[in-house]
Amino acid sequence: MKKPTIKTLQELKASGYRSTTVQHELANNLMTNLRAGKKNFDGIIGYENTVIPAVERAILSGHNINLLGLRGQAKTRIARLMVALLDEWTPVVAGSEINDDPMLPISLYAKNIIEEKGDDTPIDWLHRNDRFFEKLATPDVTVADLIGDIDPIKAASLKLSYADERVIHFGMIPRAHRCIFVLNELPDLQARIQVALFSILQEKEIQIRGFKLRMPLELQFIFTANPEDYTNRGSIVTPLKDRIGSQILTHYPNNRQISKAITSQEVQLTDAQKKQIHVPELAKEIIEQIGFEARKSEFVDAKSGVSARMSITAFENLISTAQHRMLANGSDNTSVRMADFFGVIPAINGKIELVYEGEQEGADQIGMHLINQAVKSLFADYFPKIEKLEKPNSKSPYDELLQWFFSDNELFLEDRQTDAAYQKQLDAIVPLEDLVTKFQPQLNTEDRWFFKEFLLWGLESHQKLNKYRTEAGFQFKDSLGSFINKL
Repeated sequence: MKKPTIKTLQELKASGYRSTTVQHELANNLMTNLRAGKKNFDGIIGYENTVIPAVERAILSGHNINLLGLRGQAKTRIARLMVALLDEWTPVVAGSEINDDPMLPISLYAKNIIEEKGDDTPIDWLHRNDRFFEKLATPDVTVADLIGDIDPIKAASLKLSYADERVIHFGMIPRAHRCIFVLNELPDLQARIQVALFSILQEKEIQIRGFKLRMPLELQFIFTANPEDYTNRGSIVTPLKDRIGSQILTHYPNNRQISKAITSQEVQLTDAQKKQIHVPELAKEIIEQIGFEARKSEFVDAKSGVSARMSITAFENLISTAQHRMLANGSDNTSVRMADFFGVIPAINGKIELVYEGEQEGADQIGMHLINQAVKSLFADYFPKIEKLEKPNSKSPYDELLQWFFSDNELFLEDRQTDAAYQKQLDAIVPLEDLVTKFQPQLNTEDRWFFKEFLLWGLESHQKLNKYRTEAGFQFKDSLGSFINKL
């Protein structure tokens, strides 16, 4: 839709325009979408039956909203997508600092110009993309930043008394009149600054250094907060929480399929990476399972949360690790290997907060532990389950493979070896080939070697083999436990 051509107040009146609040505007457009079966908040995955309906109900109620949840739960993205529910174009008094409605002006400037020019008052149009304001609530935010202050330069240049309303410099909130205003990390805002929001939310008035202005500001407030902040860095003062209409809890993906869909949507890959690097579906499953393992790990601080960004950056690191090897070997394409997961540890380290025991173990060790746990959790989905306690003399599908290692054989997979050398080493282990053929008969050729390596990692995670990390790669040997069992 093109920008409207209406340029004066008279033309606006003749067009039949009717003033409305931003809350009614959002609610009316939402109702239109719901009746038409149109999806709202496009791109938000996993909240279809939980968070999004709650947000829609809050909008229909005309509520200000607090999105409460751990980091990486799409709180800010939800707030930004709400702009799509605004009218595409909105009329404002031309030159107004606070987006005055030509029919209902609230600033002294707009009232004076309408009184002076009447129906010839110039009208401008504001696109909905310009009706979004966002502020991060850091401890150094002041009342002047949010609400406003007296401007001595304006008073001097215009030769005005400090008692004149025209000396006021409006802050972000008055300038967001008739817009969506997002205040991120609300608990980080000092309590005395939070108090300054009381009258805006309830009485619709602002107070600036003695000025008490009855300005019926119309804003859709969206606050975001992390539950951890309530105890560690700050809190939302009770009267302010009381004035926020709806508090909506966000959450992490409920299963790997949702998590994979989010990662697939958000991951940033080049065209060359997509074309040259094959990624087995199992590798994607492992990436997501690492996040689930981290959220329940005794070494990770559960209150801090594990952001969905961890899976995204870990996937990018996995691809770049394979790409690095491909380029070093002068190849044109390659496939992701299990050994490439060593390259995702830096992405894991930056996204988790360790408890004391985890700090003692070391970040890299915990990263590798989470990868091994993810392999262990997924192992039984692809190969026969390994029981923790086995009956004496019982047969196991893995006996021949374990016997191969027991017979003084070992396997060393170098990080940078060529695909041909890597495949040749794995193919030389006949029991490994037999197991993959028997339990994964439908595998495509590109995935076979990844599954062979996955099988070895799975046996190690169940303490049937030993896996050692060296500077150059991974070494697999018979485990001490297996040796004792043979005795």
